[in-house]
Amino acid sequence: MAIMPIPGFFDPDRVYQVWRVPYEKRAVEAREWAVQHAVEPASADKVRTWLLLVDIQNTFCIPGFELYVGGRSGRGAVDDSRRLCEFIYRNLHRITRITATMDTHRAMQVFHAIFLVDGDGKHPSAYTTVSAQEVHSGRWRFNPELASHFGISPEEGQARLVYYTERLAEKGKYALTIWPYHAMLGGIGHALVSSVEEAVFFHSVARYSPPHFEVKGDRPFTEHYSVIGPEVELGPRGTVWGRHNDRFVAMLKGVERLVIAGEAKSHCVAWTIADLLSDLRREDPALVNKIYLLEDCTSPVVVPGTDFTDRADEAFASFAEAGMNLVKSTDDFLGS
Repeated sequence: MAIMPIPGFFDPDRVYQVWRVPYEKRAVEAREWAVQHAVEPASADKVRTWLLLVDIQNTFCIPGFELYVGGRSGRGAVDDSRRLCEFIYRNLHRITRITATMDTHRAMQVFHAIFLVDGDGKHPSAYTTVSAQEVHSGRWRFNPELASHFGISPEEGQARLVYYTERLAEKGKYALTIWPYHAMLGGIGHALVSSVEEAVFFHSVARYSPPHFEVKGDRPFTEHYSVIGPEVELGPRGTVWGRHNDRFVAMLKGVERLVIAGEAKSHCVAWTIADLLSDLRREDPALVNKIYLLEDCTSPVVVPGTDFTDRADEAFASFAEAGMNLVKSTDDFLGS
């Protein structure tokens, strides 16, 4: 079978909504679907396909949530989620395993307003960029009221903020950005998009292939856009702020194809791919050809005054030049 039909319960008009997945019902239907369409367990796959879903969470994908990724059309993440669900259902028999990254935050982190204060004790507004120069000058300082929470002195907190913004400047990426509170652990924004969660659950039962979840972003003193590693791994005096995730290269060696989709194309998706590419260039450059990027299942950040579309497209063009495959969810690139 080239592609599979889409189950009748899937409603493309609900992908922008949050709702409870009827697990028991879907589990029964998934096993019936597998029997009806002669879908074998994933363990029988001779050609193994790994689907990596980057941060397809309500906080990024549902209109009205904290960091909804609308792209230039305003429907970016909604349309991405619909196409992604359809891709999973159509290729249910070909997808061996699914990994979902989960951006995971708490209030007191370096990219949230509560972490910083100005000379009057006021916090920065969302989307403020904080440069190393502004931290040095005292325009923005570590909030001393948080020091006891971290078990450090206010001076140490300031030293860490100085160190972090300096490292970001040295790396030449974005300056520290104050984001709205988002992907809060325990909150509804942290959860997978309901329609996507349903598709992942259906796949897991139909193919006897449990999904794998990668938590990232819960370290207080560093941002963590890429699931491969944080923006800064070590703080002053060698304090560990986060660790490089070496499992992805090892996992890629065990499959024939890695398909990547998610949000946002300009940030967590692009930086995950870039970090993976760097690892592969060190470990085994030939593995780059195994990677397929679903261009129509990812959108860039576009907010008033800032449009990252061109930068995201340039990043994807560089990935293609490096040997990765740019595809659409409707392309029959997985073969029979």
